[in-house]
Amino acid sequence: MFERLSQYRIMWIIVFFDLPVQTKKQRRAYTDFRKSLLKDGFDMFQFSIYIRHCLSKENARVHIDRVKQALPQFGHVVIMSITDKQFGDIEVFYEAKPKAPPKGGMQLQMF
Repeated sequence: MFERLSQYRIMWIIVFFDLPVQTKKQRRAYTDFRKSLLKDGFDMFQFSIYIRHCLSKENARVHIDRVKQALPQFGHVVIMSITDKQFGDIEVFYEAKPKAPPKGGMQLQMF
């Protein structure tokens, strides 16, 4: 049965990371991790903060598992998932001026 999409079912994944970049090997690990996020459909929200819109908790779980598979050996990574409703309450400022948070993916509407 068709489940109605709602702002309480749609999820956002937020990945925060702080990775060492002192050596060539560490810089390579940082680059590989960042590229894996981009390849999986994440967008940069801020430096070292990437976000991804998912249509359901189950879909979010798939992408969270992919992030876990790409974790670098060293550094600090945090994965957080929140509902679309919670994400919509984020207040974003750029140069002390309010800015709208990023929009989610396009949704197909059927009448």
